[in-house]
Amino acid sequence: RITPQPGVDPVEAAAAVAGESSTATWTVVWTDLLTACDIYRAKAYRVDPVPGTNDQYFAYIAYECDLFEEGSLANLTASIIGNVFGFKAVKALRLEDMRIPYAYLKTFQGPATGVIVERERLDTFGRS
Repeated sequence: RITPQPGVDPVEAAAAVAGESSTATWTVVWTDLLTACDIYRAKAYRVDPVPGTNDQYFAYIAYECDLFEEGSLANLTASIIGNVFGFKAVKALRLEDMRIPYAYLKTFQGPATGVIVERERLDTFGRS
């Protein structure tokens, strides 16, 4: 959900958030000639007004899975929501939903221990 600054078009604000959270902050170096940055650039593909509000919009942004380290939730969330919350094109920004493709989900190995070990550590039994 985005609230653009006054005078900023919602579509432009969504595109700016997409860029800021993907490749727009990358430093240009000579190796950029070896990589097609357009492949990794996030895309704001839909912007809808939030019902009952005058200045808030749902911005739908898609990312290439190759942009993120496999099996790293910390990398995924830091990349998507890392430094965009201080972004000047938007007055307010909130992550409300995230859909992760199954192929990327399969790269996560899961917790190191199961629920039984965690209950033993916390000494909490009898709850489901």
